[in-house]
Parts: sequence; C-alpha cells; structure tokens
Amino acid sequence: MAKDIIIGIDAGTSIIKAVAFTLKGKEIATSSIKNIYNITENGNATQPLNTTWENCIKIILDLKKKIINLKNRVVLISITGQGDGTWLIDEKGNPVCDAWLWLDARSSDIVKKLSNLKSENARFNSTGTALFAGQQSCQISYLEDHNPEILDKSTTAFHCKDWLYYKLTNIRATDPSEACFTFGNFRTKNYNDSVINDLGLSKRISLLPDIIDGSKTTHPLVNKAADLLGLISGTPISLAYIDAVCTFLGSGGLDLNKNVGTSILGTTSGHMKASKINDIVPNLNLKSGYVMLLPIDNLALQFQTSMSGTLNIDWLKLLVQDIFEEFDIRFNNKNFINKIDHWINKTKPGKIIYHPYISEAGERGPFINNDAKASLIGLRSNDKFPEIVRSFIEGLCFAARECYTAIGEIPNEIRIVGGGFQSESIRQIFSSVLKASVRQSNRLEAGAAGASMIGAMSIGVYKDWNSCMEDWVNPLLGKINNNNKELSIIYEEVYKTYLESRDKIMPIWEKIDSKVLNNNIQ
Repeated sequence: MAKDIIIGIDAGTSIIKAVAFTLKGKEIATSSIKNIYNITENGNATQPLNTTWENCIKIILDLKKKIINLKNRVVLISITGQGDGTWLIDEKGNPVCDAWLWLDARSSDIVKKLSNLKSENARFNSTGTALFAGQQSCQISYLEDHNPEILDKSTTAFHCKDWLYYKLTNIRATDPSEACFTFGNFRTKNYNDSVINDLGLSKRISLLPDIIDGSKTTHPLVNKAADLLGLISGTPISLAYIDAVCTFLGSGGLDLNKNVGTSILGTTSGHMKASKINDIVPNLNLKSGYVMLLPIDNLALQFQTSMSGTLNIDWLKLLVQDIFEEFDIRFNNKNFINKIDHWINKTKPGKIIYHPYISEAGERGPFINNDAKASLIGLRSNDKFPEIVRSFIEGLCFAARECYTAIGEIPNEIRIVGGGFQSESIRQIFSSVLKASVRQSNRLEAGAAGASMIGAMSIGVYKDWNSCMEDWVNPLLGKINNNNKELSIIYEEVYKTYLESRDKIMPIWEKIDSKVLNNNIQ
C-alpha cells in the first residue's frame, strides 16, 4: 500500500493530539490524551518532560488501532505545540527539571526589571514581541538569579515541540518563529547577539539550539523512537512552527491574494494577520503582542492575544449556576449556550459597556497590565440579564477591534475559529464592530492541520503554498457574512466610549486589588 498519510501532532498545555490526514488534507482519525501539568499558589506552572513524551507515544499507538496498516502508510510526521516556556535537557538528553510552562508566573519581577532597561526599545524592535513571565528569556533570567545550578546542568533549552522533535530524531533544534520572537530578529530570521547580551544571558547562549525551517527541512525518525511508536525507522519528521502559526495556517488565516486575518475565540482570544516583513513597524508605545515568522518567504504573523475570551462568558454562566444552586434549581449548561442568540435578539446594542478583563492574570493584549479587571458601566433599573449578556459579547468584540488596531489595520475579511463563534449573533456583532466580513473555518484540528501543511511542503507534496491551501483550507471555509452597516455606525460611537471609560478606570485597578483590601481589614 502506498504511503498516503501525514500525522500532525499538536502538543497543547492540557491536551496532546495526533491527527491523521490524507496528503490532500482530509482528516482520517484523531487521538488525544490529557497532558498533565501542575500549578501551585506561588506561581509555578510545570509539566514533566517525560510524561509529555510518553503521552505522544500513546496517541500514536492509539492511531494505529484506528487506521489499518498505519505503519506502512505514514509518509511524514509533523509537530507543533504550546509556545514559550522552558524545557531543559542535559548533555545526555535527559530532563534537568520539569518544564516551565508559559503559564508560570515566577519571573514576573524579572519582566519588570528587564522592561525598564534602556535597551528595551532595541530588543522589542528586533523581536517585535513583548516580554512576559511565561517567555523563555525571562524564565532563564530568573533561573540565572535564583537557581543557576539548574542552568549549569543544562545543555539545551527547548520549547515543547522541540523536545518531542528531539525524542523522535535526536536533533536539538527549534523553529524560526519561537527563536526569533524570543532571542532574535524577525528581519534576519536568526538569533540576535545584542538581544541576548542585553537580557544578560550571553553566558547561557550555548543553551539555544540551532534554528531549522520545518517547511524545508526534515530529519529521519530514529530507531529507538520507531520501535516505541511501531513505525518505520527513517520516516521523515518535520519540526513545524509554534501552535499559533499552525492554527493560523490550518484555519485559513493566510490568503496570498486577499487582505485577511484570523480570530480565535476560546478561553483566551487571539487576533492575527500576516504582513510583509518589511512593512512591520513594532509599536514602541504599546510594546505588546508578537511578531511570528511564517514559513512563507518575506511574511510574518502579527499576533495580539487577550487573556480572557469565553472566560468572560464562563464567569457569567457560573454566576447564574451559583444562584440557581442557592435556590435548589437545576442548571442546564447546554440551555445557557443555546439561549445566547435569544437573549441578544431581545436587546438593543450598546446600552451597557463591559470591559472583558476577567482573568486573574490581568491583560496582555493589546496593552499589558497585570492589575486589569473587568467592569460593567451604565446599568439602569430597567436593564435585565439579556442586556448584560449582550454587553459581555460586545466587550469581547471591542477588545478584538483594539487588538487589530494595535497590529496596524483591520483586515477586510476575518477567518474565525473557536467555540465562542458558534453563535450566529456573536458572529454578527463581531463583524459589525470590526466593520469586516467574517468567514468561519470548519477545520476541527487547525493546529495539527497547519503543522501537517508545513510538513507537506517540506517533502514536496506541493510546489507552492497556494496549491497547498487550495486543498487543505478552501474546502473547509464557510460562507462569507458581511457586517450590518447600521449596527456598525452605532458601534463606532460605543467603541469610543468603551476606550474612554477604560482609560479612566485604569488607575483604579491597582487600588481595588483584593490583596490591598484584605490588608485593611482589622
């Protein structure tokens, strides 16, 4: 039987997935397993390296049960995974400690110190990316100050996908996107010694692995890994880009012939757009977001991420659930979600302003403020629950517009993915707030698909990206929904009020911190 299957691995924080695709992008089978990670009260967020590898083995073996003769049909495996974080190994390839995840908050004070350096403007201009506690540069800086013995034992600092690539190929490498937005220059597509020196990490430069482009380079599956997976030794392995890039590609965010972007509305939300590298001018006033290199010549992804997406809706849902339980009333989660369209259709736009900063971590896009908090403004006695629901949706859409504005422009068309966009009313409000057409992607596993597209390019399945997207992306795009022009006119004014009120509230956030209040209780 011919080799006709690509396996895409997407190693997320909480779930690791393996998805089998045909060479033309049709999904055949999926296997997934929960990934174990630990969070403590002092900000630690860690994950055992070996457990992640063992879970990778399990999902591949599970795929073998679902697909006849998989061993002889796999033409390539491509890997993506959660971004940022620090996965350290020693000279023998063994983990030095548990991986520090992007959720880890221990280096928060390091971020403040590094952000105040005179060299910060130059670093941000080079990387195009804001510093935050989950970033590898800040975590290594923390270890240098507090646990240098850990770094002394280490020979390589990986990201999640890099670790799995190493276990499959015995090659120590990382991809251009993570290398350059952490330690490099997105224009040169390489490490930047000045950035590394200014971060105070020149002593640890040997930890940084070589950069390889998985759309052009593969390495063979080694014998040991092949035996564990039950696959053929020598099978090409591609190191794809960070999961955000792969999701962008897999969901159809890139169209070389149109001005399009992608928005993801999940627990957090992300908004991204591809731009020509020469046209990208990092915003030195905001210093937020990412610039992530794409596996397409002369293009990079500008990416703004908000800490709270549907987390806001989840909070509202839990509030209702708590009230119901107090009165011994059964709460139906499915009914709540199904009623969102009904509630929105009963209300008028812009009656209440909601700022969607509900996350305990504050906000990091398009502005960075760890003290950011959610707020409702404008409630009156005749406002009922449907008005509040609508204000939450509108607040999320206003935050998305601000993210695209920070990137530079709102695309003419936005490809949308994530559970938050299942509601037709939410899609209509989103489209009208941003004054852009929206188009839903029906690709269920966009991250694994994007990784597989990169792998397909690396082994010559396609000669160009347009041909690849014609097979993998276009058949799964839904109909185009245009904005409601009358609604857009209303939202134009409400958006100004949203920004003005938020800016006036900002100085109060720190004062209403619960820790400050608790300290005043006698």
